[in-house]
Amino acid sequence: MEIMDAAATTHVAHRDNHTHRDVNGGWLRPAVFGAMDGLVSNFALMTGVAGGAVSHQTIVITGLAGLAAGAFSMAAGEYTSVASQRELVVAELDVERAQLRKHPKDEQAELAALYESRGVEPELARRVAEQLSRDPEQALEIHAREELGIDPSDLPSPTVAAVSSFGSFALGALLPVLPFLLGASALWPAVLLALLGLFGCGAVVARVTARSWWFSGLRQLGLGAAAAGVTYGLGALFGTVVG
Repeated sequence: MEIMDAAATTHVAHRDNHTHRDVNGGWLRPAVFGAMDGLVSNFALMTGVAGGAVSHQTIVITGLAGLAAGAFSMAAGEYTSVASQRELVVAELDVERAQLRKHPKDEQAELAALYESRGVEPELARRVAEQLSRDPEQALEIHAREELGIDPSDLPSPTVAAVSSFGSFALGALLPVLPFLLGASALWPAVLLALLGLFGCGAVVARVTARSWWFSGLRQLGLGAAAAGVTYGLGALFGTVVG
């Protein structure tokens, strides 16, 4: 009895420690990428314009224009990209569905051969393939997973990707503009808030990827600060030349 209890405890412990996060969600990648892109690009854009010694009003208009243009661009790009990917997958699923309908025995033999190649005994592989092929939709799902590496029931949504990209980009791009909207007249509050946002975004990403939060935060901070520094220098150079 004690052995059975110990085995059950081990099984429960393994089950509890063997959960995985969703790595196929349609919102995560565009949301994270959108926030980072919005913050870095608008921060760099505003510092570049500020380097040209322009007016406070020009910096604010530039930041708002960058926010709007970038958010719509990100949303359109993500929608088109994910929609095209989804259409390609659906087309391939239609091909596989037609093959299952026209050549069921060949597809069943193909599935059995696949299991054999993974170490299953030939007779067992044949019986498993035969049983799994009785349901056409189940057979389609299995062939899609094994041959195409996709899950037909979990295709990414273009709308989810577009909305996530738009919202996250706008949120990230808003940070360097916010101090000016709240009455700041100098650049340094926007720089400080943007740098804090960069570190925070990097730290949040580390929560998802299981990387060190401080390393991820400092890496993003360094990359964003470098981009802003370069554009500020270019803005100052171009402002001098044009002026």
